[in-house]
Amino acid sequence: MFYRSNNRSRYGNNGPRRFGQRRRFSNGGQQFKGQFIHESRFIKKAVEPSAAPTAEPAHMFTDFAVSDQLKQNIAKKGYAKPTPIQDQTIPHILEGKDVLGIANTGTGKTAAFIVPLINKIQKNPDERVLIMVPTRELALQIRDEIRSFTMGLPIYSSLCIGGAFVRNQIYELRRNPHFVVGTPGRLKDLVERKILNLSTFKNVVLDEVDRMLDMGFIKDITYLMSLLSKERQTLFFSATVTQEVETLFQKLLNNPVKISVKTSETASNVEQDIVKVTQREEKFPTLRTLLQKPEFKKVLIFGRTKHGVEKLSVDLFKSGFKVGAIHGNKPQSKRQHVMRLFRENIITILVATDVAARGLDIVDITHVINYDQPATYEDYIHRIGRTGRADNRGMALTFVG
Repeated sequence: MFYRSNNRSRYGNNGPRRFGQRRRFSNGGQQFKGQFIHESRFIKKAVEPSAAPTAEPAHMFTDFAVSDQLKQNIAKKGYAKPTPIQDQTIPHILEGKDVLGIANTGTGKTAAFIVPLINKIQKNPDERVLIMVPTRELALQIRDEIRSFTMGLPIYSSLCIGGAFVRNQIYELRRNPHFVVGTPGRLKDLVERKILNLSTFKNVVLDEVDRMLDMGFIKDITYLMSLLSKERQTLFFSATVTQEVETLFQKLLNNPVKISVKTSETASNVEQDIVKVTQREEKFPTLRTLLQKPEFKKVLIFGRTKHGVEKLSVDLFKSGFKVGAIHGNKPQSKRQHVMRLFRENIITILVATDVAARGLDIVDITHVINYDQPATYEDYIHRIGRTGRADNRGMALTFVG
């Protein structure tokens, strides 16, 4: 659905900004220039599930050539039919091929590489896997997924992320875990301390590659990859493929199988709309009014800066809302605590910077609110992908002025 000047959003009725006008954000007197995103791209009707055709997978999880114990663990998690990215990539990974997997966020990419790699380790316990991701939250999610799939199996994993005690991570690494999951900065630090020897790793996964490049990790990624065994299996997973991603995978992957199950820019079951505010002082009262509506049951709000996110969460708390915040200035232990409260519905509103746009896998988020507009449309895609998960209906609202 395209937004024209004679269309009106239910959340405001002022005309749109002229096409081509640059968007500016105010930040304590300074101005931040983001990529211009026309307001029409924030408005889209959701498609009813019955109207969205779904193809039957070529396999069931029981069809894959993995161990019986792993199949039992998969069944315990309630997995029967693989998602399209799982259905198409798992057989190739089991065959030892390099893979570039492209799929929308929330489509099961994690299990697509975890399942075949666990099976590989079961066959050869000397195999080691390095998984690089852009954010701490995504690293935690993947580590927890590995643990759930390896229940009862002698397969161990460690987590290497910033904001957590490095001493504990060093202890875990000295036990030679099969899986090492981490962010590039902390992994590089451990390599330079001579704690982590990457030459013993013959399997590497780069998840959310586009986001890692957006965050400036290209040099760290290239450095870490150069230390790995030359004879390795390399897996890239991404929601978008930029020119940088294309260049990187051509350099680092060996005759890869390229699989794309990306159906559209944004999830079809997420209703998207804008919230019009013409004056700065209207913005917070408008948000507060929205959050008081009964349908806003579990809400993720995105802000641009760490300071702005913290201030917004404090203001919402003072207004009587059950709210928490995560951002880069908050210690990892506190971020994990806030995430646990949000998962368990002890708080129903989470305010976050884009650090949470990747790796936040909570199926019952009803609304995503872009209180501050994203810097790029790719960021927008990943933000709103936090709602409408597991075929639930979601709502995404973006404040515009």
